[in-house]
Amino acid sequence: MSVRTPDPNPGWLPEFALDETRARVPILYVEAVPVRVDALGQVESIGILLRGSSTTGVMTRTLVSGRVMHGESVREALIRNLLKDLGPTAFPQLPASTVPFSVAEYFPLPGVTPLYDERQHAVALAYIVPVTGECNPRQDALELTWLTPEEAASSELLDEMEGGRGSLLKEALASVGALPR
Repeated sequence: MSVRTPDPNPGWLPEFALDETRARVPILYVEAVPVRVDALGQVESIGILLRGSSTTGVMTRTLVSGRVMHGESVREALIRNLLKDLGPTAFPQLPASTVPFSVAEYFPLPGVTPLYDERQHAVALAYIVPVTGECNPRQDALELTWLTPEEAASSELLDEMEGGRGSLLKEALASVGALPR
């Protein structure tokens, strides 16, 4: 049984074609680090998802993530994936600029970079996105945990994150000045 999020537009590519494309072409993704900010825009808490890994069946921590579909803008992909994982009442505040805090590259071979995805070579545009509403995880996300920057930067949590995303989370915290010293 797969715990992957079902493709909302199955006409885009059937599973066999997606698998073949993943084996030959890097796939574009967006990733989002949901945050709560105070009145001055300082990060107060970071939302981390809990889900079952589709490859190992093990529970892992991860970020909001998903493909950019053919004909879809980066903004549209961000909002679709945020609402897919956090629910329709999360009320994400998309950044004014589509310049990501990082361009993350996942390789199917471990050790090339800290980021790893055995299914494919993938490139992800990574964003920090404030959310103001009630978050209710959906699809394959089982839980959303809000952590302080100190808790999110703990080596235990960073090591627990799927596919090396702990390094991406650490980079996100540093990019907004929330990485504890």
